[in-house]
Amino acid sequence: MTLRNEPSGLPLHEPSTWLVFALSGVFVLLGLLFIFAPRAGAALFGIAAPEGPGLSYVSAIGLRDLAFGAYLAALSRLSTRRIVGTVLGLTILIPAGDVILVFLERGFESPKHLLLHAGSGIVMAAGAFWLLNRTSHRNPGGLS
Repeated sequence: MTLRNEPSGLPLHEPSTWLVFALSGVFVLLGLLFIFAPRAGAALFGIAAPEGPGLSYVSAIGLRDLAFGAYLAALSRLSTRRIVGTVLGLTILIPAGDVILVFLERGFESPKHLLLHAGSGIVMAAGAFWLLNRTSHRNPGGLS
């Protein structure tokens, strides 16, 4: 929670803020790709594009990514480093789940897709670590 006289949101002049904006932009673009070109999205994700109604699963991944990207961008303008860093840290669950989905679908047949999802998890973990390390530990009157 910020004090009333402190501006809300991450400072625009800091590189960590731009990392959060870049990540949210990537999520939004991926979401749009998965929604409007689900076969291309499935290929990028590392799974075979199902036919018929099963293709809606790929669009659901797109909606997840689009919503999260928009949420992360809004959160970065409204919250503290600690909150954004915590959310980004919890977001590691998304690429971890994606690694599991690709592995269950293809095994080790496509290591580049497994590494792509694992790498995105590492970037999110590094971003969360960066934000949380830059967090002020000053806590006037709040819970510790």
